[in-house]
Amino acid sequence: MDGVTATGVRATARIVARRDGRGGTSLPVLEGEGPLALRRTRGSGAEARVMLVGAMSGPLGGDRFTVEAEVADGARLRVGSAAATMALPGQAKAEARYDVRLTVADGGELHWLPEQLISAKGSDLYVTTRVALAPTARLVLREEQVLGRAGEEPGRLTSRLAVRIAGRTVLDQELACGPGAPGGWDGPAALAGHRAVGQLVVVRPEFACEPVTARVLGERAALVPLAGPAALVTAVAPDALLLRRLLDKALATLG
Repeated sequence: MDGVTATGVRATARIVARRDGRGGTSLPVLEGEGPLALRRTRGSGAEARVMLVGAMSGPLGGDRFTVEAEVADGARLRVGSAAATMALPGQAKAEARYDVRLTVADGGELHWLPEQLISAKGSDLYVTTRVALAPTARLVLREEQVLGRAGEEPGRLTSRLAVRIAGRTVLDQELACGPGAPGGWDGPAALAGHRAVGQLVVVRPEFACEPVTARVLGERAALVPLAGPAALVTAVAPDALLLRRLLDKALATLG
């Protein structure tokens, strides 16, 4: 843990994945303490697997969490989390921040599949996820956000996702929900009363030659191609369980 200040906890976790020279993936850097504990789990084939374990509640007001993952050329990494992340109000009234930085080199592959982020009443969290990919990198990234616990109004949640491929921005979007967010976030043009929202970004070199076709996936999800070898699925649902089903089905559709 980087430390505890008068305005909250500061913590950083780092993962570096490299080819091990034997057909697998090694993790020369696996560092995480306090609220950002990391555990290596049993992998499959050439893929290394890491679980992010929340050792403390939060993020709370004023906390600053950062997670960084780097996948070197030819390495394969899958990252998940042991439980949902819960944004909670804290003694400090300041906004909490959760920053994710992901880098994948040529021939590398990253599956970033954390559990849901739940915005509890009274919380104020700004989440940023920035991804930098080399031209032949592969990515599956899932984000799921739940606005409030059962029967509870949500906190303030702002989420920004930016993806760059070969230095070119293919996606940069921000969603703000909850008290104090710009008007219309819960209206028919946005969440339409739903309390779970998610997206799936899939990057594969073959999409450059055969882009996906934009289409509606049922009543609550849509698939669109992005510039370059990438596709985006967005979905809304009344709860986290249905949201996960929608995103899993969408990923299966992409093959």
